[in-house]
Amino acid sequence: MDRVNATTHSASASSADDPARAAFAALRTPEGGQLLAELRDHDPADELATATRLRRAHPAELVSAALGQARLRQRAVAKFGAEDAYRMYFTPNGVEQATRTSVAAHRAARFAGLGVRSVADLCCGIGGDAIALARAGISVLAVDRDPLTAEVARANAEALGLGELIEVRCADVTEIDTAPYDAVFVDPARRGGRGRIFDPEAYSPPLSWATAAALKAPRAALKIAPGIPHEAIGPEAEAEWISDGGDVKEAVLWYGEGFAPGSFRATLLPSGATLSAPAPLPAPPVGPVGRYLYEPDGAVIRAHLVADLVERCGGRLVDETIAYITSDEPYSSPYVAGYRITDVLPFNMKRLKALLRERQIGVLTVKKRGSAVEPEELRRRMKLSGPGSATVFLTRVAGAPTMLIGHPLG
Repeated sequence: MDRVNATTHSASASSADDPARAAFAALRTPEGGQLLAELRDHDPADELATATRLRRAHPAELVSAALGQARLRQRAVAKFGAEDAYRMYFTPNGVEQATRTSVAAHRAARFAGLGVRSVADLCCGIGGDAIALARAGISVLAVDRDPLTAEVARANAEALGLGELIEVRCADVTEIDTAPYDAVFVDPARRGGRGRIFDPEAYSPPLSWATAAALKAPRAALKIAPGIPHEAIGPEAEAEWISDGGDVKEAVLWYGEGFAPGSFRATLLPSGATLSAPAPLPAPPVGPVGRYLYEPDGAVIRAHLVADLVERCGGRLVDETIAYITSDEPYSSPYVAGYRITDVLPFNMKRLKALLRERQIGVLTVKKRGSAVEPEELRRRMKLSGPGSATVFLTRVAGAPTMLIGHPLG
């Protein structure tokens, strides 16, 4: 969500004292709603002409606010879907930092499956997680310190017909009594004035505070950046990394009854496939490239569960530092993409170009791990032509720069 919890705005300030809040209030009038409906399918490339036309009939400030909101809604479609995005309201940070609906729904389903019926959503942002929780039948106290963000979250709950399940409160999350709630969800701000924050103690609120708040609750979830070092995760938490469509989106620390402290989990959406282990296995074996190569999902890699897949497929790594698995027999799993390897060659651009030309490869998928070569640059230099297709892996095998050529299984 868009976590502006560290803002210095006063919760008691009226919208008249804040131009951004005044502009948002204007968008919720009948005239503002009419403008937003008219701008649903507008082309941003024609924005100047559109603004000029609309200002003939509407105040310039309202037109500017509506155009800005229309742009945000168009960007939000990728995370929320068109049906919700064009009914909701957004802030620039809200679109950038919002949890996509599929991930929020997965988290809400885990809570609901354990019988959770009320959640204190701390640092709620524009309300995306609160919406998913409410749609799972859970009542939510959604808290954010920024007055505008709280107003946006409230407007979104009302716009989606969830106002009875979501109470939005503008307050400092550190002052909220969470004792009456079945669970706590904390989503600290991980961006500041200079961009992304990498130090968990520089989150707002800090990771240590969020962890303490989570441990006080019967159950809790703490959203963190997927790149968090494993050593920063306490033994009380079950750590879950979530990917959607193959892209790692976030990590969640789960606390309390129904979760497995100290374990690691990788969950793949939209399938919902989940791989877990009580603790990472020892380093897997390393050996020569076999007939098949497997590329683990990013969530599996982040969760340090590659060794589990190596054990399951009876394979080995191609290099001790590279997360490519190889085997001599085919292996099918939702946690890997599999390829049949036809060539294993020392890295050499000229040799690769000659081989691709000989095989009339016109479509080349380039993947890399442990290589500095940029895929687009390689494709440009190959000057591809022909009806065939192939995949080339630029990587290291036993420490040596290597090209693996193959084709996807299935």
